[in-house]
Amino acid sequence: MRFRQDFAPPGRGARRTRTLATALALASALLLAGCGGTEAPSAKSAGAGASSAADADRIEPLTGTAAPKLPVTVDSADGKRTTITSADRIVPLTGSLNEIVFTLGLGKHVVARDITATFEQAEKLPVVTRAHDVSAESVLSLKPTVVLADTTTGPAEAIGQIRDAGIPLVVVEPAKELADVGRRIDTVAAALGVPKAGETLKKRTRDRIDAVRESVPAPAKGSGKPRVAFLYLRGSASVYLLGGRESGASSLLEAAGAVDAGKASGLTKDFTAITSEALAKAAPDAILVMTKGLESVGGIDGLVKIPGVAETPAGMDRRIVSIDDGVLLNYGPRTDRVLSELVAQLYPESGADQ
Repeated sequence: MRFRQDFAPPGRGARRTRTLATALALASALLLAGCGGTEAPSAKSAGAGASSAADADRIEPLTGTAAPKLPVTVDSADGKRTTITSADRIVPLTGSLNEIVFTLGLGKHVVARDITATFEQAEKLPVVTRAHDVSAESVLSLKPTVVLADTTTGPAEAIGQIRDAGIPLVVVEPAKELADVGRRIDTVAAALGVPKAGETLKKRTRDRIDAVRESVPAPAKGSGKPRVAFLYLRGSASVYLLGGRESGASSLLEAAGAVDAGKASGLTKDFTAITSEALAKAAPDAILVMTKGLESVGGIDGLVKIPGVAETPAGMDRRIVSIDDGVLLNYGPRTDRVLSELVAQLYPESGADQ
């Protein structure tokens, strides 16, 4: 898992301006071991509530095969103008970009994946990252006709080397919230010459997200919205972080009818180290974690041993929401599933399961 825009990603800066760069700075060595491309355990196996992780490990391509109409010239997020003449060999350099390409129906043209592309259809593709950095040599050896990156992709030297080799490379702004989903789909579809497929996918994704939002139960009489704290955990490196306003989780939590406890407590950055004081101020009713993060601290029993957690309402009630690392903060075609799972785990008594 690369803790850039993907899983936060996590999976592993610009608008998410390194949403998870704090985690990278503190634990860059451990993220490869803790968030690799292997299948993550389901939320249920990690000790949380119902999970749709099995479904989330697959993508659902649009029906029919989109035929790219090329060449096209597009603006890259790093200020370059890029002309794409062929989409025969595509290399997306983040998991979320890989997800969009596959869902547009162009998966058969993808020849490599980033380590954060954890869905089933991509699992046999060669990985072109090393310790979460792009290997320019690996990318170039696959003779791509177009490379898709985003502003969190690095190192800059590798991006420059790919461009210097004459490979069309398009940099896409990362997604930070639900409102960014359609923009990302449009950008990728335009770069690959399938704008109509992009419109279809954007509408399908929007409609599905809207349907899940409509299913969110109203707060019980006399009670407010649940306060949920997003924690980034990597127990093997003693990395325990509390998400703030820029963590990337606020949009999902709010769509699920919850309050981002870190944001509401005044945390204005992406992440801050967990302290008893910070958790007491956040006072979460529930805690949101990634499945591998929960596993890394020994499940719920280990989580409540982190200083301050057991004293929160969430810790006392052992109310933990766990969602697969590979999709939680992708903000792409599978975000409706993420939101559905979040709602189902937050409100199990309502039977809210999609």
